[in-house]
Amino acid sequence: MAENLLAARGVSRRSFLKMLAATSAALGLPSAVFPKTVQAVEDALEKPPIIWLHGMECTGCSESLLATLNPSIAEVVLDMLSIRYHETIMAASGHVAEEAYQEALNENFVLVVEGSIPSKEDRYCMVGGRPFREMVLEASQKAAAVIAVGSCACDGAGIPGACDVGAVGVRELLLTNNISTPVINLPCCPPKPQTMLGTIVYYLTYKDVPPLDEQARPLVFYGNLLHDNCPRRGQFEAGNFLEDWNDPAQKDYCLLLKGCKGPKTYTDCAQVWYNDNTNFCINAGSPCSGCSEAGFFANFSPLYQKQEIFKLPGIGNINADTTGKVIGIATAAGIGVHLAASAASGRLKNKDNGQKEE
Repeated sequence: MAENLLAARGVSRRSFLKMLAATSAALGLPSAVFPKTVQAVEDALEKPPIIWLHGMECTGCSESLLATLNPSIAEVVLDMLSIRYHETIMAASGHVAEEAYQEALNENFVLVVEGSIPSKEDRYCMVGGRPFREMVLEASQKAAAVIAVGSCACDGAGIPGACDVGAVGVRELLLTNNISTPVINLPCCPPKPQTMLGTIVYYLTYKDVPPLDEQARPLVFYGNLLHDNCPRRGQFEAGNFLEDWNDPAQKDYCLLLKGCKGPKTYTDCAQVWYNDNTNFCINAGSPCSGCSEAGFFANFSPLYQKQEIFKLPGIGNINADTTGKVIGIATAAGIGVHLAASAASGRLKNKDNGQKEE
């Protein structure tokens, strides 16, 4: 099967082996593993291809994927996925890269989009002489599914959102242009490798999107509030809130008064950490910035200032300090109950401006 695919592309078996031998030598791979390399590449040719497009972004999402350790990025590229076009990791450039892109467009591929898309004039974010927006529209109409990785691609937020180019996310672009291809959003800045790989492999395996929430995020990764599994949850329950960064005694206190958005952020960051489960924001002493939520960064800034308004299930938008007064007239779940207890006991009252508790 793989040999037929190569022949269809005008590549002989001899040329294919010579190319892999040269590549293996350049990577410093021992000759003993050469047969395994050949088999891995041949197997990858038979997998559904992936086209990975880059728009207005910092490439941090790709960097996050490349940093995966279990599995390694070599296993991802050679064993798990068939990434036919990815401007960061592909060796090809120029017309050769464009040919690879056009060939993949004619197959049953999955489209991954990293970065937001300018909705204004077609002179912004040009790729190979074409507007990036045009490439996304072209590929999304032919793709089996579209996976938007990172907050920029999900809703046009992040740093590109500050530019006057009308940055939008993939789902909004497709909706505006009446394209019905299913979209899976994987926000965070950046998403974890497990999130990206898990979603891609799920779709390739089941040929269907996983269960999603109202923001088109997979529930398996974005189904629970960060606060519910926060390692500082006990400090929250005890009413210990960090007020002075320089006080060693407060080192592990709850970061709510310092701008933590964990009470309204749905993500599995507290359960699955970055860098092969080495660390994540709160464990490193930084409040959650809410980067997995729509509207990040604009709706969650200033990042280190106490957030006054929380949207609680069954209640809507309320002030954290007055939660205890309204909690009795509606049913709240998760963080609502705990914020209510804290506000009612006065543990949150005016702590952020230095006044005494009431």
